[in-house]
Amino acid sequence: MGKKHPDDPRAVVRKLMKKGKVKKKCCRSKSRCGKCPVLALKKAKQAA
Repeated sequence: MGKKHPDDPRAVVRKLMKKGKVKKKCCRSKSRCGKCPVLALKKAKQAA
């Protein structure tokens, strides 16, 4: 059995924020950094 992911992508991003994998606020740089919450949300939506 694999990991269970909640249906809500925002919940996934919130969980990553608590772990310290994603920043709480976007720095709005032109090329998004790896810890950007905007990028993390986009990836979570694709996975869902």
